[in-house]
Amino acid sequence: MKAIIPVAGVGTRLRPHTFSNPKVLINVAGKPIIGHIMDKLIAAGIDEAIVIVGYLGDMVENWLTSHYNIKFTFVTQSELLGLAHAIWMCKPFVFDNEPLLIILGDTIFDVDLDPVLKSPSSTLGVKQVEDPRRFGVAITDGEKILKLVEKPDTPVSNLAIVGLYFLHQSKRLFDNLDYLIDNKIKTKGEYQLTDALELMIEAGEIFTTFPVNGWYDCGKPETLLSTNEILLRNNSHTKKYSGCIITEPVFIPENAILENAIIGPNATIGEMAVITDAIIKDSIIGNGAKVVHIMLEHSIIGNNASITGNPHEINIGDYSEVRVR
Repeated sequence: MKAIIPVAGVGTRLRPHTFSNPKVLINVAGKPIIGHIMDKLIAAGIDEAIVIVGYLGDMVENWLTSHYNIKFTFVTQSELLGLAHAIWMCKPFVFDNEPLLIILGDTIFDVDLDPVLKSPSSTLGVKQVEDPRRFGVAITDGEKILKLVEKPDTPVSNLAIVGLYFLHQSKRLFDNLDYLIDNKIKTKGEYQLTDALELMIEAGEIFTTFPVNGWYDCGKPETLLSTNEILLRNNSHTKKYSGCIITEPVFIPENAILENAIIGPNATIGEMAVITDAIIKDSIIGNGAKVVHIMLEHSIIGNNASITGNPHEINIGDYSEVRVR
């Protein structure tokens, strides 16, 4: 079965890290965001992925093709006109009316996809949220979806659509995407996938929902660190380092260099990182970074960055160098 994975976004809320690195390649609990997603898809039997790329898309393509042995098709969305537009661009690569899984590539999910892919009807992943105004929402009768509304100004449901969509008949989806694009129908300035799905419902397509309780946001530094903490609980990995204290959960790769360091809890250390005379907890340290003579907490250090000094919290991008006296 095919999956469509849109990852064309710029990730402005994660700057400076996304100036030089695609959002989906940021390390969380030992692997890039998109790596967690791909592992779930492959475990569920997905053997082909259409990946919608944009900003720094070549880096996404190179990482995926070097780490996974499935068929990839890469589609470039050079103009960010909305999720419906991104999915619409994939039409030439989808067989007529084959079932289709769409999964957003910038949020990590913890859900069993097997029953989803065996669902007798099209179905959408949902989660109850306190403020539904930031999401597309589903109004249901308890079993099936009655209506979908994109980012309602007045809350009409607290069931947020969280970025997992299983479509039984992809032709109906693309017919309605064609309708949106041909008639230039936008909501809040973009072509919305929610609007295309609502047209399907109005035409009689049955949609159900499934709960996604494990839904981990990676869109901002604070939520990225929170997601890192949650994922490390089930993915702690380290070896023993002489002269160091490791408090799990942590993720420390075999090729990291640690000397006279206290690491953890809730710390992810990147490949080939060098940590010397430092205390690090509740933080993410990038690949090849150097952290010396410092205590860090709630911090994100970019790839190949260097930090020396004594602050307690810092957020610096790739190849930065900071010395604090």
